[in-house]
Amino acid sequence: MKVILQENVEKVGSAGELVNVKPGFARNYLFPNKLAVTATTKNLTVLDHQKKVIDSRMKKREKQAQELKNKLENFSCTISKKVGEEEKLFGTVTAMDVEEVLRNEGFDIDKKDIVIEEPIKKLGIYNVPVKLSKDVTATIKVWVVEKDK
Repeated sequence: MKVILQENVEKVGSAGELVNVKPGFARNYLFPNKLAVTATTKNLTVLDHQKKVIDSRMKKREKQAQELKNKLENFSCTISKKVGEEEKLFGTVTAMDVEEVLRNEGFDIDKKDIVIEEPIKKLGIYNVPVKLSKDVTATIKVWVVEKDK
C-alpha cells in the first residue's frame, strides 16, 4: 500500500516521502496516529504543498532542538543513591532517574531519548547524551552522589 508520510517514521521514511508499507501497518499505526495519508491522486497533487509545509515544520523543530541543546549543554544534574562498599550503588542510575530530574528542572525530555550506554553503578560524574532530534544530540553532566543516611 502506498502512503505519503506526514511525519518522520523511524525505519520507514521521512516526512513528505511516498513509501510502500503493509496495509495492516498503515491501517493500525500510521493512519490512527496521523503519521501518513493514503497516496490517492488528490493527495499526490497536494504533496508538493505539503512538502513545503513539512520542510518549514522540520526546520522549526531543528531550531528548537538546537536551542534546547544549548540550554542542556550548560545544565548538570545531581542524583542521590544509596551506596554500599567501595562506592558501589545499590542498583543503577537509569534513564528514568535522569528523566525525573530533568522534568523537575522544567525540561520535557522522554526517557527513550536519554542514552545511557553503560549502566551507571558507581559514584562520579558522567556525560549522558540526550537525543533531541535526528541530527541534534546534547550531552549533560550527571553527578551521582551518596544519599544522606
